[in-house]
Amino acid sequence: MYDSLLVATDGSDAATTATHHAVSLATELDAAVYGLAVLESRTEYDNAIVDPDERERKRRAAAESALAELADEATAAGVPVETEIRSGVPHEEILAVATEHDVGAVVIGARGSSKLKRALLGSTVDAVVRFADRPVLVVEDDAEPVRSN
Repeated sequence: MYDSLLVATDGSDAATTATHHAVSLATELDAAVYGLAVLESRTEYDNAIVDPDERERKRRAAAESALAELADEATAAGVPVETEIRSGVPHEEILAVATEHDVGAVVIGARGSSKLKRALLGSTVDAVVRFADRPVLVVEDDAEPVRSN
């Protein structure tokens, strides 16, 4: 059905569940997984209180950690995996990577890591679902992983 999946992660609980789901699904389908973390290019903080360089280091470290966990899980399951960190507008980067790798489907958590995004399903999720030219699987943070019959 699908020979590859793209899973986008921001390190949130829903994104972590989505990565588990993507690896489980990839195992069932004998598919590869591409893991993507996008560092938001639009600033959340526009004041002198928050050091932008420190914020960037923390965001990059969190992205690296989330992708390392995905890679470890996929490798342990025997699933081919590639990971990447990009900077930009998250939904635009997710859709670009999906196209570049011609993935069969995108797997994404239902809510992002910010409180505002949690309140609105997630602007990134909404945009990915609306603009994707391929199937998008939106995973709730309490979703059960795919299981073999």
